[in-house]
Amino acid sequence: MSTRPPFPSEPTIEPTHQSVGAFRKVPRTGVIYVMGEAAKLGYAYKAEPGEDDWCNLGQGMPETGPLPGAPPRCESIPISVDDQEYAPVPGLWELREAIASFYNQAYRRGMPTQYSAENVSVSGGGRTSLTRAAAALGQINLGHFLPDYTAYEELLDIFRLFSPIPILLEGERQYDFSVRDLRREILGRGLGAILMSNPCNPTGKHVRGEELAAWVRTAGELDCTLLIDEFYSHYVYGEGAGTSAAPMESAARYVEDVERTPVVIFDGLTKNWRYPGWRVTWTVGPKDVIDAVASAGSFLDGGGSKPMQRAAIDLLSLEQAKKETIAIQRTFAKKRHLMLEGLRRIGVSVDVPPEGTFYVWGSVADLPAGLNDGMSFFRAALAHKVITVPGQFFDVNPGKRRAGRASRFSKHLRFSFGPAEEVCARALRRLEAMVRG
Repeated sequence: MSTRPPFPSEPTIEPTHQSVGAFRKVPRTGVIYVMGEAAKLGYAYKAEPGEDDWCNLGQGMPETGPLPGAPPRCESIPISVDDQEYAPVPGLWELREAIASFYNQAYRRGMPTQYSAENVSVSGGGRTSLTRAAAALGQINLGHFLPDYTAYEELLDIFRLFSPIPILLEGERQYDFSVRDLRREILGRGLGAILMSNPCNPTGKHVRGEELAAWVRTAGELDCTLLIDEFYSHYVYGEGAGTSAAPMESAARYVEDVERTPVVIFDGLTKNWRYPGWRVTWTVGPKDVIDAVASAGSFLDGGGSKPMQRAAIDLLSLEQAKKETIAIQRTFAKKRHLMLEGLRRIGVSVDVPPEGTFYVWGSVADLPAGLNDGMSFFRAALAHKVITVPGQFFDVNPGKRRAGRASRFSKHLRFSFGPAEEVCARALRRLEAMVRG
């Protein structure tokens, strides 16, 4: 049973009572923690919240209803007799073919090597696909960035074959990490792989274009596998966003040889297609990697939902994905602007405006006492029926090996503009009233 203390300012997010000694205390992710705290005060999910209802700026999912210009939403699916059976652990062959075809058409036209169904494994959710990959890793040093996705913390601690190595990113540098930095970390720390979200959850930093191409080249040259979480890769902002160009960036565009280049990609319907409840995700990479993660899936989870995988096939056409992406970028770029302006108005400073995702990573250090750290702000906002996520949860610390030290991100919070625009606007009005007192 774990007795490792949390950070001094960190809430205990583990169960307070353990009745059966054979089990360890398993921590919850930061998002689950904040939702639990809100629920204690009366929060309950509503698909269409009213003016007096809670505003969930902590949510890790996009709004799932119709968007202007987007393809119609799927509201029902047929289920055949055959689909009552288990799906194959690596996923339905037809869906794997559709995913491979999507990547080839979107990113690899004219390239000498192409993805096939054997380069794809399907899972029942993003955490499941990442867990399969972690279970299949060998005895390596695995680099991970700070800050990054909260669920990486327990994932990086549960499997003991590899050693997680933190890589610090600095707000003063706008969380930039150059190819030179990448080379130094790989060589200096002997990294066999790097796990990263791109665009980054929570900062919204996005490695793309020639910079991403250079990362892929460097990884190949130094034989360091890039494990790239691309679940927000259609939520990109800047030049070309929201137009017919629909920049859906992926490292797949820069992979020279699909069997030899050490790049493994994770994505799914959850964010980029706005179907989080379907729990249909995938891993794309060299065939031997796919064999390994599928083998891990055979004892970890046994495979995903066969009816949902069958229904997902029709969503993987490039034309449909482009239309959805254009609609996402137009709608979420507007909410991004709203959130940035509203937070700055109340005194929240933003190290770098998000280049991707639907989050703003902001510091409350300059706010009045009682609101000038992430946990205090979070608690105060709950009293106004607004949910946020304190930044310390993104200070990924597997095994609590840095216990006894205050989090570098104790003054930060993550604010989601995943909810509908009117919910975001209402939340900002409440937060402004809270700060103004």
